[in-house]
Amino acid sequence: MKKFDIPIIYRSPLITAIKRRRRQQDKMKKDFTPTLLDFGPLQILLARHFGFCYGVENAIEIAFKVLEENPGKRIFLLSEMIHNPHVNQDLRDRGVRFIMDTTGKPLLPWDEITAEDIVIIPAFGTTREVETHLRNIGIEPEHYNTTCPFVERVWNKAASIGEKRYTVIVHGKPGHEETRATFSHSQSYAPTIVIRNMEEAEELADFILGRRPPSEFYTRFIGQYSDGFNLETDLNYVGVVNQTTMLAHETQAIADFFKDVMAEKFGPEDKGMNGHFADTKDTLCYATNDNQNAILHILNEDADLAVVVGGYNSSNTSHLVELCEKKMPTYFISSGDKLLNESEILHWSSLQKREIKTTGYLPHKEPLRIIITSGASCPDALVENVITRLLSFYGLESKLDRMIEAFGG
Repeated sequence: MKKFDIPIIYRSPLITAIKRRRRQQDKMKKDFTPTLLDFGPLQILLARHFGFCYGVENAIEIAFKVLEENPGKRIFLLSEMIHNPHVNQDLRDRGVRFIMDTTGKPLLPWDEITAEDIVIIPAFGTTREVETHLRNIGIEPEHYNTTCPFVERVWNKAASIGEKRYTVIVHGKPGHEETRATFSHSQSYAPTIVIRNMEEAEELADFILGRRPPSEFYTRFIGQYSDGFNLETDLNYVGVVNQTTMLAHETQAIADFFKDVMAEKFGPEDKGMNGHFADTKDTLCYATNDNQNAILHILNEDADLAVVVGGYNSSNTSHLVELCEKKMPTYFISSGDKLLNESEILHWSSLQKREIKTTGYLPHKEPLRIIITSGASCPDALVENVITRLLSFYGLESKLDRMIEAFGG
């Protein structure tokens, strides 16, 4: 796989050494057992796969290269480069201005941008409408495009099945940048509808099978289907693609579910055939799969709590949190600074949708075993920062260098 030139501020001597050792021992990436960092009274179980994925490293390399090669030019980002506050703030500090927020709300007027400016497309991609707007200004969106190749693969699959008369069902979060982009590209080729989970899949199935009146469909899924969507004709042939950061097993379950639904409607001989259901399983992102599988394996280990590091608006990170929370106390933090001391932690609450303070998060026991992982947009430096912060509570910071040496760093 290609190696990217990533700023040293995002690197970690410890994590780099660990990942290098694991790659050497497991070139096919089949071993999902965690890495044990034994510091005596504190033991860290580090997930086999975590941190920057291919698409994120590609986006960061392009963005920093654009900055290096264009001194004095005005440089804009359509929205956040990736869902990590530290990376986005680094870009802002270097003079990059953001045109929109993550919801698509304008942060500055479009008429301020000229054909002489540079506009970078973020890793999530963007809509066809925005691409057209940029071209009307005189800016070619392809020139500084950091769209993840795996996101583009989803678009290509949607186009491919759309051209073969299938309606595209997108498993994703309707307001997420990537899903908005995928929806925009997909509806250029086919009727398209977005569903966020299995519950919505089951509701859609009721309409497909005639269990609910068609009139209810247009209000129930308002804002989630393409213009001109016709319930009576557009759900006879379907295929499922996904927002690449969703839970992979949930996307697969939804695809299998619709395969059965089409078989129920059109006869059992249709099941598994390339008839009324299109096979689209190859749209699942490798990094999403690897990171989630690593968590599923690490949860078989004995541990006292889990710490997940990443941006609070990161979809793939939130799903890692979701998996961990099913097994043990889990704390979603954006950096080691959120570990206020050995008694208090600031962390994101998915229920309250805000950062909260929890007291007594570290059990008083030895050895204390903590699972640590991070999202695909989280720099390894932040993970090392969390480990260093935890070590400081035990006066063990000096052991970090020895751990790096032990892994050949």
